[in-house]
Amino acid sequence: MSSANHTPGDAPEPTAFADAAHRREQHLGPVVRRRDQMVPGTTDQRLLDTQGPSDWLHEDPWRVMRIQAEFVEGFGALAELGPAISVFGSARTAPGTPEYELGVRIGRALAEAGYAVITGGGPGAMEAANRGALEANGVSVGLGIELPFEQGMNEYVDLGVNFRYFFVRKTMFVKYAQGFVVLPGGLGTLDELFEALTLVQTGKVTRFPIVLVGTAYWGGLVDWVRDTLIAQGKASARDEHLFHLTDDVDEAIELVTKVTR
Repeated sequence: MSSANHTPGDAPEPTAFADAAHRREQHLGPVVRRRDQMVPGTTDQRLLDTQGPSDWLHEDPWRVMRIQAEFVEGFGALAELGPAISVFGSARTAPGTPEYELGVRIGRALAEAGYAVITGGGPGAMEAANRGALEANGVSVGLGIELPFEQGMNEYVDLGVNFRYFFVRKTMFVKYAQGFVVLPGGLGTLDELFEALTLVQTGKVTRFPIVLVGTAYWGGLVDWVRDTLIAQGKASARDEHLFHLTDDVDEAIELVTKVTR
């Protein structure tokens, strides 16, 4: 699926993380590598890349064990989390901006409503939602991902799990959340949003509210879904009701939590 949201977020430009301060540490699942122990590429990249020596082909069965272990680690860490909402948004959202403050308010309101807040664990909108949850004494969760340009877990995460594989991480976003709140974001956020919509549309998940926050940002996408996607018969008219759009924090919380009460 899944924020992004990377993403319940979206990854900053690689150049933004190219300085030495951000290249001293590399997270590869549970393994941390620093300085000359860092390795190029990511586990996902090596799994999906069809180029390279053929001996990789003979190692694929062993990769299944690593994938299985990653599911087990995620399930074990989150099994007793309780009611939770996944919040997605851009990693490029700057602290102090209205969008960042919106994320803080969303995280705080969810925690006050009795929900854990799950994000991608990175900076920007993800950090904002985690911060709001932490400041409201709620449970703040981050599901990180191995990336070529390291982001790291933001300081407001209380429970963090780092993943090698996007598809494992995306499973966790859906399995342990009762709904999605989607703040303004980029490709990672869109990835999580449309996977969630597809899962609901096809009945793979039920009673799963999806709330887009920010009418100015999401309005064009919503218009395209209605006026192009649905109008040309590529989707059903009822698919427009798979999600809600609002600017109001209280309404967003009510919409995303109403089916779980």
